[in-house]
Amino acid sequence: MSTERPDPEDILARLQEEEAERDRGRLKIFFGANAGVGKTYEMLLSARKLLHDGVDVIAGCVVTHGRKDTEALLDGITVLPPLKVEYKGTTFEEFDLDGALERHPTLILVDELAHTNAPGSRHEKRWQDVEELLEAGISVYTAMNVQHVESANDIVAQITGVTVKETVPDSFFDKAYEIVLIDLTPDELIQRMEEGKVYLPEQSKVALENFFRKGNLIALRELSLRLTAERVDAQMQKYRSAELVHNVWPASERILVCIGPHPLGYRLVRAARRMASGLHAQWFTINVETPTYSQLPKLQQDRVTRTLRLAEQLGSQTATLTGTNITDEIISFARRQNISKIIIGKPAKARWREQLFGSVVDTLIRQSGNIDVYVITGDASVAEGGTVFQKQKFLVAPYLYALSVVAAATALDTVLFPYLRLVNLVMILQLAVVVVATRWGRGPSIFSSILSVLCFDFLFIPPYWSFSVTDTEYLLTLSVMLLTALVLSTMTSTIKKQAEMARLRERHTSALYAMSREQASALTKEGVLKASLRHFNEVFSCETAVFLKDGTRKLVELKELSTYDVDAKELGVAQWVFINDQSAGHGSTTLPGARGLYQPMRGAIGTVGVIGIMLKDVSNALTLEESHLMETFIGQIALAVERAMLSEQLAQAIGQVQNA
Repeated sequence: MSTERPDPEDILARLQEEEAERDRGRLKIFFGANAGVGKTYEMLLSARKLLHDGVDVIAGCVVTHGRKDTEALLDGITVLPPLKVEYKGTTFEEFDLDGALERHPTLILVDELAHTNAPGSRHEKRWQDVEELLEAGISVYTAMNVQHVESANDIVAQITGVTVKETVPDSFFDKAYEIVLIDLTPDELIQRMEEGKVYLPEQSKVALENFFRKGNLIALRELSLRLTAERVDAQMQKYRSAELVHNVWPASERILVCIGPHPLGYRLVRAARRMASGLHAQWFTINVETPTYSQLPKLQQDRVTRTLRLAEQLGSQTATLTGTNITDEIISFARRQNISKIIIGKPAKARWREQLFGSVVDTLIRQSGNIDVYVITGDASVAEGGTVFQKQKFLVAPYLYALSVVAAATALDTVLFPYLRLVNLVMILQLAVVVVATRWGRGPSIFSSILSVLCFDFLFIPPYWSFSVTDTEYLLTLSVMLLTALVLSTMTSTIKKQAEMARLRERHTSALYAMSREQASALTKEGVLKASLRHFNEVFSCETAVFLKDGTRKLVELKELSTYDVDAKELGVAQWVFINDQSAGHGSTTLPGARGLYQPMRGAIGTVGVIGIMLKDVSNALTLEESHLMETFIGQIALAVERAMLSEQLAQAIGQVQNA
């Protein structure tokens, strides 16, 4: 355990989370790879133990499929009568949600979480019924199979050839207080099927020839084990955060790859992807932005953005960190995320620079503790080419300004020299260094630091008008003055860059908040879009075009809201984006010949339209952080438009009913 002082923000977040969960029921999911592994049986066994301990337990909906041993476990448990729902002349028996809320037991059993309710029920899905029970403070035991997890749906379809229609969102699955894996080997499950313990003999024969083939069962079992392991890993991460555990617990492999403007970044990302795939490990890609990052040539900044995007395409989680010390930021991130392996490239600096200024790789290896560090070599083409960085264009103007400021401070010192002590004259020159650092950055500030010391020595230290020093005491004064000036210039430049980043993030947050507030007061989708696009165009310095879907799966441009002309080619790109639910256009790898970048507007129910974006400065590509911010804005706009469209449809339906 660490004795470090906890972060107040983390404490506040935990307290808020505990307060929100205090009156909420707890969800326990009995999870398995397939039907027949014994989920309902284990759920009933656990319920009977609680019933024996005096807990108020009832069975809201338990599906036994006629299995005698499972039905026997219901003896002594109060069973809530089912709700009969009539639909098109057919009567369906469904879980009685209102009856359960009125009875309000401590614990209720609700089987088959992914079930779709009969038309006319309050909720479309049973998991929504369970959510209402939890909100009412009733704890729930339920059961589901791996094929019903939303994120696993496509994988199950590839394995079995069957697309499961009934799914549970991952967000709800993650709300479970506890997930119990009910595991059974494929051979044992097949034997149970053949003995008729899962389905009737006729059904079992058909199932064994289709969904329950041994290969399918093996793959589904692995998938369920993996999802459960991810859930356990998330619980461990939460515990480490709550208990302030900073040591790495290598219970599972987690890989971190560190990239920068070096061309080696692509190779590092691909190497990390191969390692993560071989170890079935989660992996992260980070870039640390120091105060000097903004001074890098645009080519190198764009390279970082492209490398992070490649990592995302290959399945990595990405993050951009800010700080003054690269090694400290990497180690801090690695410990927070419980990283077991770090991948970094070989240093690109000359050996003498490493000896003089230190090496990130060497420092990282020394400070990594029980985290393994892998140092990857670069491509031969990079090594042969000498330096891997593009030389930054040297700007003379900032140095001339620095010279002018130091000259002005020196002139003032000359006037005040007969009246002030030397220490006060030094303060005036130090102030000049701070002014230069604040206005023109690190290079000119270091230049002004050295220049101010030289001017002070030349004009105010005896012998005057000479750089020689007769009194050793003045040598110490000049050394301290130079060191102080250098520290001041570096710190001031760093603080300036951090303040600029903070102001930019604050402006983005304020714009997002203002946009959300105006969206809430808009009554129509046109009003929502008009308010949203004004903030969107201002934040990203762009022009936009908006397309919404009609009843025939085609897009219609809202010309009155578009700020650039859309021809047939651009409309075709937007239509492709809508159909395929993928971004395309300028700056992307799909249909890059388009003038604008087109992004799908995804709402809670589906894609409501497409937004076209044309940057005013097309040569200035978006950073990865800006791209994520743009996706956040578009997602917020899509949700607001979707709500407005649903409100309009509801108003039309009410009007039709009233007219009828």
